[in-house]
Amino acid sequence: MDAKELFTKKVVIRYPADIVDQPIVYRLVKDFDLMFNILKARISPRREGLLVLELFGTSENFERGIRFLKEKGLKVEPLSKSVTQDLEKCVHCGACLAFCPASAVSIDPVTAKVIFDPEKCSGCEICVTACPSRAMVVDLF
Repeated sequence: MDAKELFTKKVVIRYPADIVDQPIVYRLVKDFDLMFNILKARISPRREGLLVLELFGTSENFERGIRFLKEKGLKVEPLSKSVTQDLEKCVHCGACLAFCPASAVSIDPVTAKVIFDPEKCSGCEICVTACPSRAMVVDLF
């Protein structure tokens, strides 16, 4: 695959209990030529599972792979829909900045306000515990 063709996107995949034991990620690799990085996983037998993946491949293979997941009964959404910054609660103290391993939070040099970039977020939830005003909301479950 040519580097200029590489497409990447972070997604949250929710597994129904009856699919948890199936090799879904294997199928993304084998059938759709997608590479992946597991950012978070919670999969238990006979219970709903959750997987946060960063997927790499062509945009065509990505779309085909996501269609396959949905046809299998999995709920798929972009990670950016699951992570938010509540600007009404945020006091722009920057406490989250020191703990974010993905550099998804930064300080605007002009306004000195905390800026959250959901596209960089890995969904690790460290910002939630670091934020004294509970302005970071991570809803992966």
